[in-house]
Amino acid sequence: MQLTRRHLTGALAALPLASLLTGCGARGDAALTVWAMGNEAASLPALLKTIDWPAGAPPITIQPLPWTAAHEKLLTGFAGGSLPTVGQVGNSWIAELAAIGAIAPVPDRALGLLDDQFGAVVETNRIAGLAWAIPWYVDTRLQYYRKDLFARAGYDAPPPDWAGWKAALHKVKRQAGAGNYALLYPLNEYEQLTTLALSAGARMLRDDGARGAFSDPEFKAALAFYKSLFDEGLAPLVSSAQISNVWDEFAKGYFSLFLSGPWTIGDMKSRLAPAMQGNWATAPNPGPAGLGSAAPGGSSLVVFAGNDHGDAAWDLVSRLMAPAAQLKLQQLTGDLPARRSVWTKAGLADDPIVAPFGVQLDHATPLPKVPEWERIVTEMQIVAERMVRGQYSVDEAAKEIDVRADRLLEKRRWMLDKGRAR
Repeated sequence: MQLTRRHLTGALAALPLASLLTGCGARGDAALTVWAMGNEAASLPALLKTIDWPAGAPPITIQPLPWTAAHEKLLTGFAGGSLPTVGQVGNSWIAELAAIGAIAPVPDRALGLLDDQFGAVVETNRIAGLAWAIPWYVDTRLQYYRKDLFARAGYDAPPPDWAGWKAALHKVKRQAGAGNYALLYPLNEYEQLTTLALSAGARMLRDDGARGAFSDPEFKAALAFYKSLFDEGLAPLVSSAQISNVWDEFAKGYFSLFLSGPWTIGDMKSRLAPAMQGNWATAPNPGPAGLGSAAPGGSSLVVFAGNDHGDAAWDLVSRLMAPAAQLKLQQLTGDLPARRSVWTKAGLADDPIVAPFGVQLDHATPLPKVPEWERIVTEMQIVAERMVRGQYSVDEAAKEIDVRADRLLEKRRWMLDKGRAR
């Protein structure tokens, strides 16, 4: 999962090491330890009280971690042999943790937990034919837009195809007035370009994830479209650090559309003035010829390899994935449930703000499953910003991203070649 302001501002620092159900117990005392992050860690004590944990089962100890330190903590824990029993893990980390042997694959008895879930999210956690994690909650990114400005421009919602979408943005910009823009695509964020690339059908990596495929026609089409949004004055040349806060600038009309995830719903409802509450909505992303794609996100539950609580660990995961527990998690955190049936029970499928996320998740595309992926997209965005500012043409930028990706994937190629030679 991608780091967000919601994760970075979580109140984890104030949380002590929590002990639940049968009291505190160290690993040596046969406790089943759980590492969790963000709002989920803060809500886990209340959630665990509802799952009817058997009296004879191991005691459960929770350690909350801040998202900013969680990845390093997981790697340090693996190196030092001090990983917990069960953990909440961002989906973008699964490939790395599986590659180093830190997590156990999902056993046959737990595969049923993947039923009733969004296919793209489940596929994100499947590597070499094995499932490595159980999605716990889901998210993705789509459009937040100004309903009033789009209506004044003659649109009920942003059109679903790129050509119509861009034409609408030009009209919205005219409605917004001088000095304002149609959309915000911060130049230091890679999610916007990644979303366009997935919508265009770009694979981005080739040769079993060993080389970049950024010079493919699909990615270059996305790159050219991305560049045109700045060239045509629809988006300002700014980074996210140059925006005081998204909701204020959105309300002022500095931009009328931006990309974000479900965590922003709460901010919009709490931070926008009452008079603005009827003036915003969400919509799935556009694509070259119709509804576009997005990367599936969220967090999953994993069982770490080598622990002493295999059966109990998967029993805990199963109980946390039960419909009642999923519903309780949604009520405590606002997270979007991993199980589709819980969307209906929670009323999310009929919520006009939330329902588009379900549509977008049905049209999501898994990202390449290589441990180097986050470093690759960081380099991709560095080059894309330089392209937008005039340093590269589209073709030159695509080639440069390939060069940088191939450099980061050098060790992967060596490992793959070594494996084939055996």
